[in-house]
Amino acid sequence: MCPSIIQIKSRSSILNRTDYRPSSSRSSRDLGVHISLQQAERVLQSMDKNGTMTVDWNEWKKSPTLQPAENLPEIILYWKHSTIFDVGENMMVPDEFTSEEHMTGMLWRHLVAGGGAGAVSRTCTAPLDRLKVLMQVHGSHGNNMCIMSGLTQMIKEGGMRSLWRGNGINVIKIAPESALKFMAYEQIKRLMGSSQETLGITERFVAGSLAGVIAQSTIYPMEVLKTRLALRKTSQYKGISDCAKQILKGEGMTAFYKGYVPNMLGIIPYAGIDLAVYETLKNTWLQRYGTDDAYPGVFVLLACGTVSSTCGQLASYPLALVRTRMQAQAAVEGASQVSMTGLFKQIMKTEGPTGLYRGLTPNFLKVIPAVSISYVVYEHIKTTLGVQSR
Repeated sequence: MCPSIIQIKSRSSILNRTDYRPSSSRSSRDLGVHISLQQAERVLQSMDKNGTMTVDWNEWKKSPTLQPAENLPEIILYWKHSTIFDVGENMMVPDEFTSEEHMTGMLWRHLVAGGGAGAVSRTCTAPLDRLKVLMQVHGSHGNNMCIMSGLTQMIKEGGMRSLWRGNGINVIKIAPESALKFMAYEQIKRLMGSSQETLGITERFVAGSLAGVIAQSTIYPMEVLKTRLALRKTSQYKGISDCAKQILKGEGMTAFYKGYVPNMLGIIPYAGIDLAVYETLKNTWLQRYGTDDAYPGVFVLLACGTVSSTCGQLASYPLALVRTRMQAQAAVEGASQVSMTGLFKQIMKTEGPTGLYRGLTPNFLKVIPAVSISYVVYEHIKTTLGVQSR
């Protein structure tokens, strides 16, 4: 095929989802670009000099504003696998991989890179994560804990090492949860009967949310352990196994599933909003700037990931707070066993709507460094594993 035709088809794939040629249609679907017929016609008219609504080679080479995209699959992957930004939450929709990536082993390299990036990112932001848990559980009108007083209290009680309490289990659970979520996601896609390699945004949300529920249901006892370890006092537990034994002995097996319902409910707003905002920002950028440069660049990807994650957390935060308080009930002296709805009513009555957002500040403070660290480490591990990216 003539190189000029390849270039025209590649560029049209990015700009025009109404292009009915198979390669163009598939490429635009993989990118998830949404552009109206009128917008596509304006792009065509800007190059069409003779009014035929077709662009020949002479018109194409005289168009000064367009730079041909030579490797469309690379552009797709640049966006597609930039959704693995770990901010310590467990509610993201899993990434998608092509059949070629399955066969070549690139899938597992991406998952390993994502797991490694998550471990480093969570470890670096662990003090803010523990502070968030303390503010969620102990914060009230009577104990108006702020960032500085909370950090000072943690260091005074247990030294600098206490800032990382609960981080070990938080890192350990990355691998099993990621693997379970991905396997469940792939199976659900097949059960949905989709013949397409890439799902639409609604299908991705449904499949991703269900996969999240399955993965979280399996590893949820580790979530409870993380909260208890983050709240523990010096010498209260000897380690993860000792914490698990004490909970099992003193409270029974049901203690490992306290807060389960609000946690599962929180997956829906978090995953839905995170995915929708990321896709919207991506499509907006491609429609506005994709005609000049199809590659977004690091800062655009980081901005999309940060904003989408922040919006998802903002929507699901009250459920996350109630979940944490339910997980911690037996660990807090004098705390009564209250149900999810009972806790909502109690917080609204005693603390007002703002009580549902206690600990939100350190939670938001960790998003930008978590996304940035996750991205840098992810790219570095990908390169080490031989995953090609621009």
